[in-house]
Amino acid sequence: MPGSTLKVAVAVSIDDASADRICELEPRVKLLRDPSLTRPWRWTGDWEGDPEWQRTPEQQEAFEAMLDEADALFGLPDVSPAALARTVRANPRLQWLHTTAAGGGGQVRAARLTDDELERVVVTTSAGMHASTLAEWAVFGVLAGAKGLRQLEADQAARTWGESRRLMRHVGEMTVLVVGLGGIGAVVAERFSAFGATVWGTTRSGEPVKHVDRLVPIDQLVEAAGQVDAIIATLPGTEHTTGLLGADVFGAVRSDTILVNVGRGTVVDEDALLDALDTGRIGFAALDVTAVEPLPAESRLWEHPSVLLSPHTAALSVQEPRRIAELFAANATRLLDGDPLQNVMSTKEFY
Repeated sequence: MPGSTLKVAVAVSIDDASADRICELEPRVKLLRDPSLTRPWRWTGDWEGDPEWQRTPEQQEAFEAMLDEADALFGLPDVSPAALARTVRANPRLQWLHTTAAGGGGQVRAARLTDDELERVVVTTSAGMHASTLAEWAVFGVLAGAKGLRQLEADQAARTWGESRRLMRHVGEMTVLVVGLGGIGAVVAERFSAFGATVWGTTRSGEPVKHVDRLVPIDQLVEAAGQVDAIIATLPGTEHTTGLLGADVFGAVRSDTILVNVGRGTVVDEDALLDALDTGRIGFAALDVTAVEPLPAESRLWEHPSVLLSPHTAALSVQEPRRIAELFAANATRLLDGDPLQNVMSTKEFY
């Protein structure tokens, strides 16, 4: 649609500065935005919004009318598959959806759109916008395991000194396996390479990745897991990655291997992980994500002394909304100029 105006319905809450940034970078975008119709943020970048907030029937009608007027959506409406399906079917002019999540494919798949609908509405994601913050958390997780964070906390609480002085592991002498060398994994590799670590990474394509010393074919994952000091998962949640880090991998690892997950919780078989933690094959696990979120209160992960949990917050930063807005604006320019979009979601793998 070269030269046209692009009507974009803002289907989730966004701050004024980020909304203004979209229009500044691409003046041909006309934002359809009414903050009174979207769930308010509880924190910066809270794309799902306050679950307690509800629209009145009149607000719901106005919200749907706004969505049905748009050529494109910024955000998945209410982060709801059902709302997405309704909008796609009610609005035949809709041609583009941008998800504010890096891995919004799960909701798109759950919307059960037809092949024709998926062909008509291109879906792009915010993949890569969180790579830097997630990579920092991956480094934090490995450092926490290497330096014995949990024991240090216990010693400090007990006011224990001399008898607790112990050797610590040196990240620069470690071999780190990054499972998933996409946008996040590539930055993780860069960060660990800067520490002096030897970096391995799994690959499907076999294409070289900067800062990765050895590419590991995915079918050699188990063998490689037995030769490294730390494993970092950055993979999206798909039917092919569910349980990928399970009993086979955890049965092959060396004692005290560190595990970090900044991808999706479903990639890790948590029962197999707990067994490996109990036997010391996994010496420490830093998990920003879990298979079920929020993590159920009865999960043993809460109380395990060798587990560090973060409530899926490793990607959050005050810069996130601006970065996503700028990515969206750049893609809007591509769409308006007839160029290919970035971060297009696969309609087969849904990531």
